[in-house]
Amino acid sequence: MTEFNTTQPGLRVLVIGTSGSGKSTFAERLAGEAGIAHLELDLINWRPGWYDRSKEETEAFLADVDVATSQRDWVLAGNYSVTRPVVLPRVTHLVWMDLPLWLVMAQVIPRSIRRAAAKDRDVFDGCREDWPRLVRADHPIRWALSTHHSRRPKYVAAAEKILAQGGQVLRCTTRYEVDQARQSLVALTRVRSAA
Repeated sequence: MTEFNTTQPGLRVLVIGTSGSGKSTFAERLAGEAGIAHLELDLINWRPGWYDRSKEETEAFLADVDVATSQRDWVLAGNYSVTRPVVLPRVTHLVWMDLPLWLVMAQVIPRSIRRAAAKDRDVFDGCREDWPRLVRADHPIRWALSTHHSRRPKYVAAAEKILAQGGQVLRCTTRYEVDQARQSLVALTRVRSAA
């Protein structure tokens, strides 16, 4: 693992939550407004044909996550449990997108339909979310439905770890709280930049 000084000033935000909760959208917007690196575990993981590096080449996947998160400032979206030993010790802020299931469904269903209808666009390089994928058990719609409540203990454990190491946890249960979390983190980067 890359040497990393956790006492080094910086903003290292991990965004977690069920599929369709808005992790990627939040991370991308925060990174743009705060002027910090935007990292996506899905982009590091998926290869053409939905090849899952986290399962097929775990060590190489973790090495890439290690390098990506060795930067001073970043916002990272993703739930890959296998990355927790690398990522969690580096996190200064955890944003838990803990939106109600109805709101998650209101976000993930239209997104999935748009992706399936866009025949000429990949979700990730060489990975398309076509109509047949909508019925698979690992599709984001079905995954969100089946894991929304069952994954909560993992999110609680991650939050407890971040708090125990002196980090902050921002648990967002409404869109308003999501906006407030982003605004407070952007404000924090501006204060640190001015110091």
